[in-house]
Formats: sequence, C-alpha cells, structure tokens
Amino acid sequence: MKLRMIIAIIVAQFAFSQAMLKEITLSGDKGGRITGQDWSSSELVNKVHVLFYVDPDEKDMNEHVGQALKQEKFSRDNYQSLAVINMGATWKPNFILESVLEGKQKEYPDTIYVKDFNKELVKEWSLKDDSSNVLLFNKKGELLYKIEGKATDEQVTELIGLIKANL
Repeated sequence: MKLRMIIAIIVAQFAFSQAMLKEITLSGDKGGRITGQDWSSSELVNKVHVLFYVDPDEKDMNEHVGQALKQEKFSRDNYQSLAVINMGATWKPNFILESVLEGKQKEYPDTIYVKDFNKELVKEWSLKDDSSNVLLFNKKGELLYKIEGKATDEQVTELIGLIKANL
C-alpha cells in the first residue's frame, strides 16, 4: 500500500510538474475576496496552496477532504488553503451565499474565501463546472495535483502525501 502511494505521488508530480495555469484576477464584477479585496492567482506562491473551487450546490461533496486537511494541522507558515466559490453555478442569491461564506470564514479562519461570479476559473483553467474541484500548488505556484468531482479516499491520501512532500 505504501509503495503504491509513493508511486502514485511520483506519477502525479511528474504529470503536473511545472504546470502553470493562466494568471487570473478576480475583482469588481468578476468577484474577489469576501472582504471585498481583489484576489489574484499570482498569490499562489511561497507556500503550498490547496484551492477548493466549489459550486455552492455541491458544497458538501469534498467536505471530507477539508476535514482530513484540518486534522493534519499543517503549519500556516508553509501552507495555505483557499475556497473559491463558483457563484455563477447556482440559482441561490448572492446575498445568501455571502452570509454563508461569512459563517464559513468564522469556522475556518485560516482559509481565504474568494467569490468567482462569472466562472472565470472554469473558463480559464478548464475546471469542472457545477461540481467541486481540489487543486494543489507548490511554493512556485505550479499545479501539482487536481481532483475533479468527489475525491476518493486514495486521492485524499495522495493529496496529503504531496502536501507533506512539498512543505
């Protein structure tokens, strides 16, 4: 089992190594942080970043991934989590979603919450729409690993292994 995990990690690192995604800035009518500040993917450097890109209607799909990461208690000196909400993927009104996000920010104070009103990450990064995506970036901002849809237990194990290997 451990050998399989190590091989999977090596294959994943090789497959995604040095994969740079187009720089995206979310501001104004495109979105941004829930605090009202702009957000740019150029910020995905100097720490290992896990980015959740989530349709609000599918918010529970990868809750088990978030809980597994929370249990690891990674040092915030080297690790950062982000939740980018695909606001364009739901019928729910933005004011309700923003209220929910404020509650999530209290529950996960170390996570950066970002709103994407126009599915910019779906368009520019080819993420799965109307779903949940989990992306892992190394300290250089390179994509190391990507999960589209519900993560399997094996994918969660691989994700955590890759985080540890890149801290």
